[in-house]
Amino acid sequence: MPGTFFFYDLETSGLSARTDRIMQFAGQRTDMDLNKVGEPINILVKLNDDTLPSPEAVMVTGITPQSTQADGLTEAEFAQFLIDEVFTPNTIAVGFNSVRFDDEFVRHLFWRTFRDPYEWAWKDGRSRWDILDAVRMTRALRPEGIEWPVDSEGKATNRLELITKANGITHQNAHDALSDVEALIDVTRLLKQKQAKLFDYLLKLRDKKEVQKLVNLDDKQPFVYTSGRYDATYHKTTVALPLTSAPNSNVVVYDLRHDPSEFILLTEDELAKRLFAGWQERKSDGFVAIPVKTLQYNRCPAVAPLGVLEQEDGWSKLDLSIERIESNKKKLLAHPDFAERIRTVIEKRPEFPAGKEVEAKLYDGFVDGADKLRIETVRNADAKALADFHPNFNDERLSDLLLHYKARNYLTSLSEDEAGEWEKWRSDRLTSQLPSYMASLQRLAQSSNDKKRFLLEELQLWAEAIMPYSGED
Repeated sequence: MPGTFFFYDLETSGLSARTDRIMQFAGQRTDMDLNKVGEPINILVKLNDDTLPSPEAVMVTGITPQSTQADGLTEAEFAQFLIDEVFTPNTIAVGFNSVRFDDEFVRHLFWRTFRDPYEWAWKDGRSRWDILDAVRMTRALRPEGIEWPVDSEGKATNRLELITKANGITHQNAHDALSDVEALIDVTRLLKQKQAKLFDYLLKLRDKKEVQKLVNLDDKQPFVYTSGRYDATYHKTTVALPLTSAPNSNVVVYDLRHDPSEFILLTEDELAKRLFAGWQERKSDGFVAIPVKTLQYNRCPAVAPLGVLEQEDGWSKLDLSIERIESNKKKLLAHPDFAERIRTVIEKRPEFPAGKEVEAKLYDGFVDGADKLRIETVRNADAKALADFHPNFNDERLSDLLLHYKARNYLTSLSEDEAGEWEKWRSDRLTSQLPSYMASLQRLAQSSNDKKRFLLEELQLWAEAIMPYSGED
């Protein structure tokens, strides 16, 4: 089967894939030449009555919980639709900041609905790609032929709606998922037309083995790296060096823009304080961050050999020189103990904070083979079958997850005891969400037009409809 792209975008109830939910999904399949294949997809997903959405998010998207309830699929129906119709074999799933945002929501959706959270992105010729870093690297290294926007303060910006506007691309409804997908396809086509060689190269980096050829600890060599973590002054691009190993077979890299002399003798405690400093600390006077970050091989990182800087005046664009890079590299390699301390500090800290809810515990571990068979039974069962299915999972997360799955998708399958347990959990969750939710409604009500007032009224009604009955008049 020939490969295809599937461009997609989500609108969600908030920013956290662990605790928020997908409310809208839109997408369009294309062939490898970016010609559309089939009809666009634009569907809503029911927001369950255990969730108060971020009012700020609803102000942006205009999607109310009531509209998802009226016209949306259940999460179980939606997950199966993605498997059957969207993430089919040989599909490249493509988004804009999707690796860090949209893909995480998909993973957590599949976890909540007893589907495999990972296979959709790699099995049977499937893969994923993120256009945001491709846009960033193109702007940094090969900007010719494309108009690059700046914001109201004259600073470079890569917001999708501004790139489309600068290049005369129709994008009428930013933050509507289908409109964003249409714009993303057009921007992707623009990259391919104007900088085809770089486009084809970055597309290959979907394969982590291709990334590892350039970035590895067996042969520590400087490489060009574009990442949202780097300075916007240089279009989020620098020259980095593989430094040490990171959890899950990834690698820690050092930004060679910075002289390591002031860092290489720091103790583990001193390194930890800087590496894991909070936002307020980082903004304080005199704070100097350690210029290291984890590069994850399976996140389609935008990396390139140093040779790309030899063309188009690349070194001066990044305000770097080969002499500076080699000097800082030499200092790092002369102190392997620094790399070892960095590795130790990073490995001591959990990659993901502990989740309070079972839905947030996706990354706490992998399920074993026996549980995978039980999960398959859950996935294939209807409400009647689920009512009589009480497996003894080996993974303690799955029993609670099953109760919540049944409650959200097959409410009639719950026994009386299970219904009481679910209601208690739902009540506690909503009660914890309510104070910040109401504070947001009050703040937004102070400056709102007719459309926003309607949305705020709908959000108020949603809260009233789903909050548990207190027993008081």
